[in-house]
Order: sequence, then C-alpha cells, then structure tokens
Amino acid sequence: MKIFGKWDVKGIEVRDPGLVRYITLKPCMVPKSRGRLRKPFHKSQMHIVERLLTHLFVPGHKGKKHYLSSGHCTGKYTTAYNILKETFEIIEKKTKKNPVEVLVRAVENAALREEIASYQLGGIIVRKAVVTSPQRRVDIALRLMVQGSYQKSRGTKKSFSSCLADEIIAASNNDPQGSYAIREKERIEREAAGAR
Repeated sequence: MKIFGKWDVKGIEVRDPGLVRYITLKPCMVPKSRGRLRKPFHKSQMHIVERLLTHLFVPGHKGKKHYLSSGHCTGKYTTAYNILKETFEIIEKKTKKNPVEVLVRAVENAALREEIASYQLGGIIVRKAVVTSPQRRVDIALRLMVQGSYQKSRGTKKSFSSCLADEIIAASNNDPQGSYAIREKERIEREAAGAR
C-alpha cells in the first residue's frame, strides 16, 4: 500500500522519541478516515498526511479570527487532496527523496517544545513557560507550515502547492530563512525562555 499510489511509508521512522506515538505512518492508499475515529485522542491514529490535509481547509485561521480569508479553501476534499499530491510531486522532484519522509522530518523540526501560558494573579497577567504536549506539538507544526505557505502564495503568481512544497523542504532542513514554521517556533521558544 502506497500513499497516493506512489510513495511507500515502509522504512520511515520518527526520530523524535516524544512524537513516536503521535505521528502515525500506517500504510494506506487514500489518507482519509471518513470520521470513523470517534474516541479521545483519535487524532493520534490519523495518518500524518491526513492531518496535514485537514489543515489545508483553514489556512488563514489564526487565533480566534480569520487572519486571512480562507472561505474559498473549505468544502472540497478532492481539491485539498490534489494540492497535496502536487506538493508531494514537487518535493520528490526537488529533493529526490520520499516526500512522506521529508514531511515527517519537517514536523519533527517545526514542533515547538515550550510555549507561554498566561494567567491572572491579582490585578496582573503573568506569563509562564510551559512544556507543550506532543499532540499539540504536531498540530502547531502542521498549522504553521500551512499558514506560512498560504501567506506566501496569496496575491502572487506562485501556486499554493509549490509554496507548501518549499515550506516543507525548508522545515525539513531546519532553515529559519525559508520556513515560516521554524521562524515562529524559534520566536515562541525565545519568549518562553524569557518568561521562565
């Protein structure tokens, strides 16, 4: 069984021990669970490619409101599926590696380890550094990669799939100049170190 009928997941291993249980690489042809996983932490059993696919529906969503409008991105699973398939083809052409493995390395590099929690103490708001849970680490990494590539492609002639491919390649190489996700991870971890 190969992803999109092209790329094999056999032999790909997660190097970050904290993320081993949260990055699923079960062999499947079409990464879609069709809502069958209805239990606590069901996201952990979803294929990592499917989790990236679901993030493609709201690439402009940031915080409590839509930072950039992404209403035209929602609704069609086949559209997101085709974008991701094209992205993987671009990654394979540029790196000559298995794109699923490149995605796993990108998620491992972009997954932040610490972030800031704010709470009220009397009349002031205190910021405190907290360790990020593994599930949230994967979610934030995927979200930042999709948001960064959407911002790069918006208002330009460059396609969303080519921007997403560049973002994933840069994140897998741990390059803060080319990757929005790595830049944001470093910024958040710097803030957390200051609040420690």
